[in-house]
Amino acid sequence: MTILLSIAAFIIALGVLITFHEFGHYLIARWNGVKVLRFSIGFGKPLFRKQWGKDQTEWVVAAIPLGGYVKMLDEREGKVAPEDLPRSFNQQSVASRFAIVSAGPIANFLLAIFLYWILFISGVSGMKPILGPIEPTTPAAFAAFEAEETIHKIEGEAVASWQDARWLLLTHAIDRKPQVMVETTNKYGDIAHRNLDLSSLSADDLDGDFLGKIGLTIYQPIISPIIAQVIPDGSAYRAGLLEGDEILAINDQDIYDWMELVMAIREHPGQPLMLSILRNEVVINITVTPDAATEQGKQIGRVGIAPLIDQAEFDRLTVTVSYPVGVAVLKALERTWETTKLTFQMLFKMVTGEASWKNISGPISIADYAGQSAQIGFASYIGFLALISISLGVLNLLPIPILDGGHLMFYIIEIIKGSPVSEKVMLIGQQIGVAMLFTLMTFAIFNDVSRIFSS
Repeated sequence: MTILLSIAAFIIALGVLITFHEFGHYLIARWNGVKVLRFSIGFGKPLFRKQWGKDQTEWVVAAIPLGGYVKMLDEREGKVAPEDLPRSFNQQSVASRFAIVSAGPIANFLLAIFLYWILFISGVSGMKPILGPIEPTTPAAFAAFEAEETIHKIEGEAVASWQDARWLLLTHAIDRKPQVMVETTNKYGDIAHRNLDLSSLSADDLDGDFLGKIGLTIYQPIISPIIAQVIPDGSAYRAGLLEGDEILAINDQDIYDWMELVMAIREHPGQPLMLSILRNEVVINITVTPDAATEQGKQIGRVGIAPLIDQAEFDRLTVTVSYPVGVAVLKALERTWETTKLTFQMLFKMVTGEASWKNISGPISIADYAGQSAQIGFASYIGFLALISISLGVLNLLPIPILDGGHLMFYIIEIIKGSPVSEKVMLIGQQIGVAMLFTLMTFAIFNDVSRIFSS
């Protein structure tokens, strides 16, 4: 079920993002009078095909959903009737061609703004930035952070949630800011200013559990290992576990809180576990074999149970941040700009060796993230879509021939020299572009496979 959800969420995400990207090209091409021959979502064998509109544009959904294209009338790709020459793409001014090509990435950025706007209006829920145990001999320990402190500001910018704290600290780390001032309050309301030293972080430290490498963990309240819900068809249900059961031990190892239970289950996918259970004041033993699932490329165990939560404690630790319509627009613009800037910075640092190439994710990891975000809920999936839309926009703006950014680079050269780049130069550029994209995709797939086999 998890794999099917990941695949479905991945295909839906690709369909939405590719459609918006290609529709940007299509819309601006039509506004400039260019005749569009085909609008295709996906590559390969057409699964759906229909001609529609005054120009009888062919609308296609193809079998391989890893991209799309808008095919326009162009003398370089076939014979054009004399009466259609003014509507040929290659006959347009360089300004019009620049607008048509750049419209695809711009559409992705506009989609991200819209999605973030929806999120900020409806409200973004998250955990309050309350700190758990501080890992020793880490930057956080040297800065004298203490457990149960709440982060309020980072470099003077307000922090509402744990996600905000992670985002701001990651931004400063990528900027290679050596010292970051963090304002906190303890459980008694005392204010403290912590000078967090990020200078010791390596390129690899920006990947994965970034905050853990700094030494910061989120506060986890102690939850008793009492089952409040058993998911139908899960391995716990099949083994006969019931609501109200209290887990006392797993394989004769005592269990004192829910997190210990979760970690034991996660570490044993497909392996039988003997649970000692207190039920109606009687201790019984039940064997459960956790179902195997994939999370961030790692195989984990799941049994399908939920804990008994103290609602008052849960409310104390969570926060929902929402904004009025107008303010949400500004927040959406700000988040899209910050994410775009951060993505470009990360790419630049990968090229210069200041960040690890392990940060590049391929289709397997993206599908996994899509499935995880869809499982968490609507808001999480919308945030995932916005982030991937920005990534797609940034990728297409890179000055790599065959991508939109490569074409834009050629047009800038054309503006400077006063004439188009020769077909020979464009052909060589396309060959180089294919090689660069192949290398990039090889890195991405290698990282995906490495995450699977290193888990």
